[in-house]
Amino acid sequence: MASPAQRYAQARRRQARPDGPWSTFVALYPFGLDPFQVRACEALEAGRGVLVAAPTGAGKTVVGEFAVHLALAEGRKCFYTTPIKALSNQKYADLVARYGIGNVGLLTGDNSVNGEAPVVVMTTEVLRNMLYAGSSTLTGLGYVVMDEVHYLSDRFRGAVWEEVIIHLPESVALVSLSATVSNAEEFGDWLGTVRGETEVVVEEHRPVPLWQHVMANHRLYDLFVEDERRNRVEDERRNRVEDERWNRVADSEEAKVNPELVRLAREQERYARTHQQRPGRGGRRPRSVGMPSRVEVLERLDAEGLLPAITFIFSRAGCDAAVGQCLHAGLRLLTPDEAHTVRELVDARCADIPREDLRVLGYDEWRAGLERGIAAHHAGMLPTFKEVVEQLFVRGLVKAVFATETLALGINMPARSVVLERLVKWNGESHADVTPGEYTQLTGRAGRRGIDVEGHAVVVWSPGLEPSSLAGLASTRTYPLRSSFRPSYNMAVNLVGQFGRDRARELLQSSFAQFQADRAVVGLARQVARNEEGLAGYKESMTCHLGDFREYARLRRAISDREAALARTGTANRRAQAAASLEALRPGDVIDVPAGRRGGLAVVLDAGTQGGNADPRPTVLTADRQVRRLSLADFPVAVEAVHRLRIPKSFNPRNPASRRDLASSLRNAHLGDRPGRPAERPHKVRAAAADDRELIELRAQLRAHPCHGCGEREDHARWAERFHRLVRETDDLRRRVSERTHTIARTFDRICDLLGELGYLDGDQVTDAGRSLGALYTELDLLTADCLRAGVWAGLEPAELAAAVSALVYESRRDDDTSTPALPPGRTREVLTEMQRRWRALEDRERSHRLTPATEPDPRFALATWSWARGRSLDAVLRDAELAPGDFVRWTKQVVDLLGQVAVAAGTEPATRPVAGAARAAADQLRRGVVAYSSVS
Repeated sequence: MASPAQRYAQARRRQARPDGPWSTFVALYPFGLDPFQVRACEALEAGRGVLVAAPTGAGKTVVGEFAVHLALAEGRKCFYTTPIKALSNQKYADLVARYGIGNVGLLTGDNSVNGEAPVVVMTTEVLRNMLYAGSSTLTGLGYVVMDEVHYLSDRFRGAVWEEVIIHLPESVALVSLSATVSNAEEFGDWLGTVRGETEVVVEEHRPVPLWQHVMANHRLYDLFVEDERRNRVEDERRNRVEDERWNRVADSEEAKVNPELVRLAREQERYARTHQQRPGRGGRRPRSVGMPSRVEVLERLDAEGLLPAITFIFSRAGCDAAVGQCLHAGLRLLTPDEAHTVRELVDARCADIPREDLRVLGYDEWRAGLERGIAAHHAGMLPTFKEVVEQLFVRGLVKAVFATETLALGINMPARSVVLERLVKWNGESHADVTPGEYTQLTGRAGRRGIDVEGHAVVVWSPGLEPSSLAGLASTRTYPLRSSFRPSYNMAVNLVGQFGRDRARELLQSSFAQFQADRAVVGLARQVARNEEGLAGYKESMTCHLGDFREYARLRRAISDREAALARTGTANRRAQAAASLEALRPGDVIDVPAGRRGGLAVVLDAGTQGGNADPRPTVLTADRQVRRLSLADFPVAVEAVHRLRIPKSFNPRNPASRRDLASSLRNAHLGDRPGRPAERPHKVRAAAADDRELIELRAQLRAHPCHGCGEREDHARWAERFHRLVRETDDLRRRVSERTHTIARTFDRICDLLGELGYLDGDQVTDAGRSLGALYTELDLLTADCLRAGVWAGLEPAELAAAVSALVYESRRDDDTSTPALPPGRTREVLTEMQRRWRALEDRERSHRLTPATEPDPRFALATWSWARGRSLDAVLRDAELAPGDFVRWTKQVVDLLGQVAVAAGTEPATRPVAGAARAAADQLRRGVVAYSSVS
């Protein structure tokens, strides 16, 4: 096999040929390709699949673009898939600019443009649906590019990537583009097993170096010491290609945190302690030491020549507020001429949006920010607005963007600097620390190839920031790719329909999830093998010439286990008897506390029975005048009153004289002939073991066993105990191996059993109801099919059907919202109630089959959907729904998408065809205004 240097030389020789696809491809770029790009393209041209794992901004998409170029040169098709629609739109625009609008199509669910073109950009879900439907569009497919393939670890949508990889025809070459992950070789090995020969190309070198900073006290501090940085810069200048440490300052053991930051952290701690009890004016604490405002951060970056910058704020409201703060402070980052250019471009892009909608969307305020070079970017914005921000940023006409982390998912918006305000984010369930992988993904936007000499990651100083922890976050390079694959109902009926149940089961066994589980099993199996070797040695050491010592050891363990069980039972019984005796006590009873430092005579002052499940805790006065509260722990056996005393009504336990008089009466009480403290009474408790017939029999068998008379009995017993412990450990390992082996197939079998029970499958045959289910690609696919099949939606008007279907896609951003949602009038309320009832019935069935239940339908978007379908204005709908424009558009488009699926599924049966017509009409009614605006520029 040729070395990397030899392959690179071969590729360069091919580049010199003027007639091949490689030479024409290289000519498209104004810069020379890096060795890792050449190596990957060479493998692709040789007919192998490719996995490229490289940092953000390293240029891995060049390899995907070469697949497009090869497909066109060979007269075949190439599908370029992405995880999100925004990235698909961006890549579509890039490829149209290069190859012309006639050669490139776009399929995202929202848009369908030239779908039969030789090059089609699409979301991964679209390709998955094509594969299950056997679409004719797949004819002639030669290459599939899976951009951001590390997205398969996403717990909500990641399974789609694995479905596509498994089901693509063998003739299709797969190009997988991933961010840097620590187990790229493992992922590549799996690709090799399911796709054939796959070249794994890992590149850790960033073409643009990245420096780490902390901004505090109006200064930009280097995170690591300056001497280390200077040395590495000099090393890079000496050998730019081979020195891979350029952007990994913190990877080296010699790298040290800047001592000025450590000093600042200690100063912050002292400041916090000093001001803990001394708030500032109005009851508010003064601002933290060293913590700059958002305006101050941008002004400092501007002064340092580090704009444009993306500031990641993990809150939509925070992004909008940041823009408002900058405008209020009078910050301007553009010249008058640049502002004029922005105004013209913005007005042209938004010319088709009605003025009344623009007013609702806050158009004037948004454009005012853009004219100053400042903008927000988050999912709550109208898609058109986000696209304008992206376009202006790439052209250098937006200098500061405040964005949520969704911007980091592959959209081409590199900046000179990236700013992080906090290192804690909401992950959908709780506030959690930013992970090393997330930190690298976010800061990877810093440094524009071909424009910037270096990129800069800036963390804003905040209370509690620990420089050493930040250094660890910035230096970690281990982010493994973990599969999130799980079979679904839709997947099951489609696989069974195409391949039969047995073959489908085999296909699922080839998933990356099972591949990783099996690899984990390898380590466990090795430990089992080592344990079995140890067991053989222990077995030999405990061999006895008188008989079977393993049998003798089992008798000893059985006796020990029985004694322990009896002891537990006896203890529980004695505790119950003691508790019952304490509950019977009354004030004035004289008792003999049996043991402990509180032992002796005492008179009960308060019985301490509070009811409920709590044990009694009597308060007593001891003979030495101490008032004590006793508990069950003071009574290992039941207690009885041995005498009674009258407690004066005037008795006060806090009064020393009262305690003295009552204690005197206690000591003088006639208690037989026992002066002072009574002698300890014998505990008349016969051990349960003495009368246990099973234990008596076991002991007899032990004494009768031949090994009982062995002189080395105890030595053998020690080996036998070690043998027993290792057997238990090995059995546990075997159990863990069994749990991990065939886990995907077992889940698939449970799903198929449930589908068979419900009538969607009949053995290896898909029923008519199952075919409808196979056309529904949604998280609540089974509930959707159930409602359709049961006629729940029959007779609904289009707007009513849209409202009902919205409950199957919408998910409230606040899980703790327990308020009763406003619902549309008429039949929709009854239908939504019936959908909830059917979901609960399916949930019971899923639990009985040991399956994870689907999420509950959420009706909180139903009123907004119904109102929009009936033609209400955007202003009224947004006001009633309390939704951001971007959220409203996104959820409505998802409802439109599911209505399209319902129309297809309902059209397969005569009884449900009226629902199909209503679904198409509902989709048409929703597809208007801001929802209908094309997101393709």
